[in-house]
This record gives sequence, structure tokens and C-alpha cells, in this order.
Amino acid sequence: MERIVVACLGDSITAGSPLWDPDPAVRARLGSAVDERSQWEWWAARRDPRVELRNFGVYGERTDEIAARLEGAARGAAALVVQGGINDVVQGRPVEQAARNLAGMVERGRRLGLAVALADVLPWNNGDGRAANDIARLNVLVRALAEGLGVPLLHDVVDPALHDEHVGA
Repeated sequence: MERIVVACLGDSITAGSPLWDPDPAVRARLGSAVDERSQWEWWAARRDPRVELRNFGVYGERTDEIAARLEGAARGAAALVVQGGINDVVQGRPVEQAARNLAGMVERGRRLGLAVALADVLPWNNGDGRAANDIARLNVLVRALAEGLGVPLLHDVVDPALHDEHVGA
């Protein structure tokens, strides 16, 4: 059975926060009882056992920091998932720059011969109105990037309207 190696490059969302991280030292700090792999890796393996997801998520990184790790993460992969932007929002950086950084990662991945997918940004449950607006604006840009660059968009499975309704936000 031929393996399909997918490099998953991003921030703590990719890493598996809040309950899992690819770094054993971070998992120990989190008190994670699961040492084998993240939930999304487990589900992906159930869907297609040929898929080998390599988790290159790092807690707290902005898109420019994530971009600096692309070549190392992509080594030996057939595909690349690019995710990021929440830490740009948290730090009050312009979402347009985050979107440019994400576009650059998609383009670099394609130049390396990889199939590339782009993920949008999850809602931030500790954020304020400014952060919510920035995330919404960034996701509009990410959707436009995916469409314009012709790459699949991996969309957050949480419907913000339902989230707000059930959480009382």
C-alpha cells in the first residue's frame, strides 16, 4: 500500500490545540493523555489508511513564522495543507498581510510540486468584536485566495451562527 504523505503546516489549530500537540514536551505541559496522534489524524487514517499526515503545527505562530518553516515541512510530502492567521489577528496585525503570507505559502508549495489545500480560520472563543471582525475579513480573503489560486478550501466545520446561538455570544 503506497503512502500519501500530507504535510500539515500551521499554528496551534493544526497542532491540535487545546488537547493535543505534535511536540511531546508541549503535550506533557497540556497534560494530554493521548500520545499517539491528534483526533484529526486518527479520523483521516480511518477514512483512507494510505494517508500519512505529518503535523507541523506550532502554537502561537503568525503566518510569517509559519511560512519560514514551509520547505522543511514539505520535504518528502506529496501534498500540503496550509493553515494560519489566528495569531496575526490576536496580535492585531493586518489581515491583508496574513492573507498575502498564506498566498505565498500556497504558491511556494505548488512550485515544489505539491498538491495544496488552504484552510480558513476558526472563530476565536476568547476574542472580542475586533477579533471576530478580523477573522471574518480574513476568511473572506482566504476564500478568494483559494478560488483565485484554484486550490481546495478546507472550511471550518463550526457554523459561527450556530456557535453564537448555542454559546450565547
